[in-house]
Amino acid sequence: MGTAASLLALGMALGSTMRTEAAAPRPNVILIVVDDLRFDDFGAAGHPFVSTPHIDRLAREGARFLNSFAPTPLCSPSRASILTGLYTRHHGILDNTDRSSMSHALATFPRRLQSAGYKTAFIGKWHMGNDPTPRPGFDYWVAMRGQGEAENPWLNEGARSGTVEGYVTDILTDRALDFARRPRDRPFFLLLAHKALHPNIIQHADGSTTPIGEGAFVPAERHRSLYRAQPLPRRANYAVPPRGKPALERRIGDLPPLGPATATGDETIRDRLRMLAAVDEGLGRLMAELEKRGALDDTAIWLTGDNGYFYGEHGLSEERRLAYEESIRVPLLVRYPSLVKAGTTPSQMALTIDLAPTILELAGLAPEPPLDGRSLVPVLRGQAPAWRTSFPIEYWSDTVFPRIERMGYDAVRTERYKYIRFRELTGMDELYDLDTDPWELQNLIASSAHETVRELLKVELERLVER
Repeated sequence: MGTAASLLALGMALGSTMRTEAAAPRPNVILIVVDDLRFDDFGAAGHPFVSTPHIDRLAREGARFLNSFAPTPLCSPSRASILTGLYTRHHGILDNTDRSSMSHALATFPRRLQSAGYKTAFIGKWHMGNDPTPRPGFDYWVAMRGQGEAENPWLNEGARSGTVEGYVTDILTDRALDFARRPRDRPFFLLLAHKALHPNIIQHADGSTTPIGEGAFVPAERHRSLYRAQPLPRRANYAVPPRGKPALERRIGDLPPLGPATATGDETIRDRLRMLAAVDEGLGRLMAELEKRGALDDTAIWLTGDNGYFYGEHGLSEERRLAYEESIRVPLLVRYPSLVKAGTTPSQMALTIDLAPTILELAGLAPEPPLDGRSLVPVLRGQAPAWRTSFPIEYWSDTVFPRIERMGYDAVRTERYKYIRFRELTGMDELYDLDTDPWELQNLIASSAHETVRELLKVELERLVER
């Protein structure tokens, strides 16, 4: 075959490949991030009374990951990890302070989607600085100031910026519906980042915030009597004073020791679950709209949290930044019938950094290095025999909660063990056997019987953090 004929054949082959790829359906993608949502706060996860029919539908008609985690259990770093597929030490959003300029420079997966022809939207809590201007990668931008307000929130949305009357979860859902209804000839991506279940705050002129206090978790008016008579489930480590945990046993100023007196109150938990009711209703409205338009099954709907939350375990309440299970475990659900078999419950360790490469693959885009996350598509197809067996957890520092002063750490969690190494606190490291002690009550760091395990975990942690 001559050169011209070879080139012609190659061109025809490439043209055929390109036409095939162009013809491959690309789903719409909706990613819902619920602030501080615990892994066990909804019906499909086994909660005894909470009503979340639409979240449960995602699990029933899609997949619910049984072991999903946020590698940094803090709002801003976790959100940056979701958007970039990177661990905190690689994307640089270390804490909840104003990182406006850095967040403009993040190499986020919505930027890739936008470049590939997706229409993209961000609606809700950005929380990486108070700069009101849209971040790159989004055609439609509606963002709260900082933590935002539960009622009558201020929304930054270009010429429409200002206070919007109503309940914030409903308002954000309305904006999401407006975007989903727009006529278009290309797929869309929507990141809906709810304020719920975060407490309400006072926003100061200098950008700092103060929780309102008693009653800080504000449900919608229509939900304020929900679950009033229901007894709350409690984990076995609820209100248990820490023993053998020197970092938590420290006396810091006039703070009371951890225990029953510092555990989360029942009404606070009920208010959080009441806030979730509006999130669930909003999901139902979105699904109904997509169904009406014949687009529901063509849309990959993901739901997760940015980090967990303590309900009094170890006597902890709002400190959530720590590496214990209640803080790092998050829900992860997806409904997309073209890929996900109904009722799937993958047991592999999934991380929030996996969302970026997964969504890119669903859109037909190859992940571009560097990425720390891995696409979950093979897991959802049941074709991932070799998967991660460990991952790092990291927390840097901030000054919001005095009790966690100087408690920056690196940790490693395997399928059985967790080793926590504090960076500034000497002689206070922790080791847990999650098989025999899932509540993390017995610190084995000084156990001679676990010396070999401890040393192996130290080596594994070094391997993970040096990547």
